[in-house]
Amino acid sequence: HRQVPASIKCVPPSLQPLAEMSVSSLLPSERAGKSDGYCSRILRAQGTRNEGYNEFRLRVEGDPENYQPGSTYRVTLYASSPAYFRGFTLIALREGREGDKEEDYAGNFQIIDEEDTQFMINCPPAVTESTPRRRTRIQVFWTAPPSSSGCVTLKASIVQKRIIYFQDEGSLTKRMCEKESLYGETTEKPLLDCCACGTAKYRVTFYGNWSEKVHPKDYPRRANHWSAIIGASHSKNYVLWEYGGYASEGIKKVAELGSPVSMEEEIRQKGDDVLTVIKMKAQWPAWQPLNVRAAPSAEFSVDRTRHLMSFLTMLGPSPDWNVGLSAEDLCTKECGWAQRVVQDMIPWDAGTDNGVTYESPNKPTVPQEKIRPLTSLDHPQSPFYDPEGGAITPVARVVVERIARKGEQCNVVPDNVDDIVADIAQEEKEEDDTPETCIYSNWSPWSACSSATCDKGKRMRQRMLKAQLDLSVPCPHTQDFEPCMGPGCSDEEGSTCTMSEWITWSPCSMSCGMGLRSRERYVKQFPDDGSVCTLPTEENEKCIVNEECTPNSCLVTEWGEWDSCSATCGLGMKRRERMVKMPPPDGSICGAEVLEVEKCMMPECHTIPCMLSPWSDWSDCSVTCGKGMRTRQRVLKSPVELGECTEDLEQVEKCMLPECPTDCMVSEWTEWSECNKSCGKGHMIRTRMVKLEPQFGGDSCPETVQRKKCKIRKCNRGGGQGQVNSDEKKRRKEAREKRRSKQGGRQGEETTSPAEHPGCKMRPWSSWTDCTKLCGGGIQERLMTAKKRLKSAQLPSCKDRKEIRACNVYPC
Repeated sequence: HRQVPASIKCVPPSLQPLAEMSVSSLLPSERAGKSDGYCSRILRAQGTRNEGYNEFRLRVEGDPENYQPGSTYRVTLYASSPAYFRGFTLIALREGREGDKEEDYAGNFQIIDEEDTQFMINCPPAVTESTPRRRTRIQVFWTAPPSSSGCVTLKASIVQKRIIYFQDEGSLTKRMCEKESLYGETTEKPLLDCCACGTAKYRVTFYGNWSEKVHPKDYPRRANHWSAIIGASHSKNYVLWEYGGYASEGIKKVAELGSPVSMEEEIRQKGDDVLTVIKMKAQWPAWQPLNVRAAPSAEFSVDRTRHLMSFLTMLGPSPDWNVGLSAEDLCTKECGWAQRVVQDMIPWDAGTDNGVTYESPNKPTVPQEKIRPLTSLDHPQSPFYDPEGGAITPVARVVVERIARKGEQCNVVPDNVDDIVADIAQEEKEEDDTPETCIYSNWSPWSACSSATCDKGKRMRQRMLKAQLDLSVPCPHTQDFEPCMGPGCSDEEGSTCTMSEWITWSPCSMSCGMGLRSRERYVKQFPDDGSVCTLPTEENEKCIVNEECTPNSCLVTEWGEWDSCSATCGLGMKRRERMVKMPPPDGSICGAEVLEVEKCMMPECHTIPCMLSPWSDWSDCSVTCGKGMRTRQRVLKSPVELGECTEDLEQVEKCMLPECPTDCMVSEWTEWSECNKSCGKGHMIRTRMVKLEPQFGGDSCPETVQRKKCKIRKCNRGGGQGQVNSDEKKRRKEAREKRRSKQGGRQGEETTSPAEHPGCKMRPWSSWTDCTKLCGGGIQERLMTAKKRLKSAQLPSCKDRKEIRACNVYPC
């Protein structure tokens, strides 16, 4: 018999008719159940199971078998085509709990789409549909409970027509148990203090796997790269970055710009919480075969208080996506130092930019969001999108290997001993007959002798074939051998022991003044006769960290390790740094040097011939007239892997075409002059000058002088007789017309001669003044003044006169 609830109050109102139809046919005895508890009713609603129940599935993104405490997962409930469902209920229970109490429920659900899902009103931990309608998929977020919560079961019920499907196992149930903190979902500060002794030195190597072959969707072919790696070994009091936390300004600069400068400043400001700053160069492009470019690596140290390692690097171009480790603990529970850590990496979002593709435009996230791992269901345009919600393929792998230990160890674990080179039977070549068409790397250092005793053996060196310029000519000799004698053959040797290289010097025993430091090496091969090795395994020397030990002096740390040489061959530079532990108490600037740079010499650079195509034809001139430039190119045919070719691939030269036409250029117009008549009709002029004559067929110059009419007032020719009658006016008009016809169009100055000023005796016109300009259009003027006024003369008729004319209008 099937157990059903005595009440269906916890079924959403929209589904109550369907629920009633599905249970109404059951016997009364079957409807009896447990007493109503906290949401317990929906837990006992178990419908008929038929062959179709596998059409529905509950899935957690990535299909994890375990959950990380505090992590958020995307939970999907979907139906396989052509199935569908109208309603659903989703809960998360602690294993072995009945759901009668609030503490029986594990984690918290978060609504993604309020139009699709909602929390059940009378059962808050459960999620149900917002409206009863046909649907094939719903999604919600579920945040896992804190540590020590045990196993959790996610359960879903489906309402389809009259049937309620609810399962304790199978495709509608997902069981997950808590797992230890690992990279990929969340980061937490270590809860246990480190109990290891001494110090350990590690090498971290970064293997980028982000390539077009592995991640083809929208892969940025041109600008793909990894930014410079920045990190540190540090104490649990300092957090570089963590899931669920907010990105600092330094993290933001790395995530958005790929710049590690601010992040390094933040790290160095943490003082004694940081033991080693970890830095590696940027990688352009993001991926290359390891036989072309070695994986970047860096060395760092850890001790009992600073036993964590964190780093990050930007995936570029991207909005704010990175990969990295957060607070990776290298101290083991057995009070030792981890031998090797390998982690595959997926990208994470710094929460500072809203972009969803590699090359999305800048769109700051306001307010800033928490750091979280990217998922395959973030956005359909995301390059990592997967509609099925599968796990993202890792974009990188990091390997952290222990390379040395210093000081007394609490839990002694023997270090790996280098393998002795096996005996090689191949005969040695007498001469090097390498063809010129074969390009090799430099020879590696010679290996140890294959003989471990005082016998004849062989040693080997290797080189890599970088390019074969002519495929028809074989390229031999990637290995070279020479005879050697095993250890113990020289009388000067104190032992037949094979020793390792010296390990880096330990920290100085004094932080101020004179102290001691030591370094160690170990026995790689003991004598075959069982004798004791007499070669020293430890060396000591004096050291000075801070010469001045006065209260007012600043204290600095010891020098860090030298960086790798800036050059891979030939002359380069290397640098090392130290930090200020305590500035002077008086606030003055610390005078101690914190950066040291010196030259370094790498093996001689191998000259690689450039195989170039012939020059192309010259391009068209960059201009259509006058002076310009033209270019021609050639192409590098030899492989890029051989290195940078120093030959020019482009040439530029000047070119000359016929001169460009130059149009005439004129100045702005001057202001209009005064009217050239003091009464009657006259004219005004304005001028402009030619600034540049037209050349080579340019447009000719426009006019440089303009005239326009002007009329001040009518001239009074009454001769002082007062008002004349109309007959007199008519007579005078006829007389004027008769005189004009006789004069035959004399000039204006003649019509205004002194004789034509009744009642006045006028002086003759003065000479024209000098032109105001030598060229480009100027003005001249002349005057006529009254010599004698008759008593009967009217005032206007005896007024001084002035005339104006244009001059020197030709261009300059």
